[in-house]
Amino acid sequence: MVYLNVFTFPNEDMEFNFFMKIKRTCYDSFYPFKVLSRHGFERIDFEPVTILYGGNGSGKSTALNVIAEKTGINRDSIYNKSNFYMDYVNMCTMQLEDNIPKNSRIITSDDVFDYMLNIRNLNEGIDQRREKLFEEYLDAKYSHFQLKSIEDYEQLKKVNSARSKTQSRFVRSELMDNVREYSNGESAFLYFTEKIGEKGLYLLDEPENSLSPKRQIELVKFIEESAHFFGCQFIISTHSPFLLSMHGAKIYDLDENPVDVKRWTELENVRTYYEFFKRHEKEF
Repeated sequence: MVYLNVFTFPNEDMEFNFFMKIKRTCYDSFYPFKVLSRHGFERIDFEPVTILYGGNGSGKSTALNVIAEKTGINRDSIYNKSNFYMDYVNMCTMQLEDNIPKNSRIITSDDVFDYMLNIRNLNEGIDQRREKLFEEYLDAKYSHFQLKSIEDYEQLKKVNSARSKTQSRFVRSELMDNVREYSNGESAFLYFTEKIGEKGLYLLDEPENSLSPKRQIELVKFIEESAHFFGCQFIISTHSPFLLSMHGAKIYDLDENPVDVKRWTELENVRTYYEFFKRHEKEF
């Protein structure tokens, strides 16, 4: 499915004309101007899965965030915008094939990291509460409690509960909503599967961060199936060879000047991996 069909960025002439209209006073940065235009990156024609490839500083994350701002899709983490950010966004244009669904969103590394941190903090809090409940269980089970007034009724229920249950059942019932302790990789993968639903435009900024190679391969399958069967469109910035190998993906190489569309096996990062493993082939 394709919702966003074409997106254009300002070219060098448009940027020059903009600079001529403003006063160069206290600003020493005009970001995101001059980031994408230096490699002639002016237009993207999208497929159901489109990938922006390039090294650090190539502008792939910049392009993704500009697209997210222009389309108005959801975002979780706050994005710090420069003084000229909206001027740049307003100079961009887009063509839609269909209306962008409301559940569309951009997912960044900050979003995934915050999610993993929240789960970790939640689990730590549950662990502390669990230790206190162990003590409460022993105190209640072996106490010589007698009901003296209505104020003691809650304590009576706790004593009866402790005496009728094993320690583990008592703790589970008192904790109510227990949270499974996921590893960082499991938490990161879970975040993608929870946030990506049917029929949406999803922008993923280096989703391979925090994911093992095995999890990256699982994410590739999840994205391919979401695009093929569930009406999703993906725009992804990455330099992961696993994501770059995604079936049917259109890849823009932002390291080229001008930016060009390439097959994943032609990309420098992938070739580096290939040559490395080829040299060590006999060791496997």
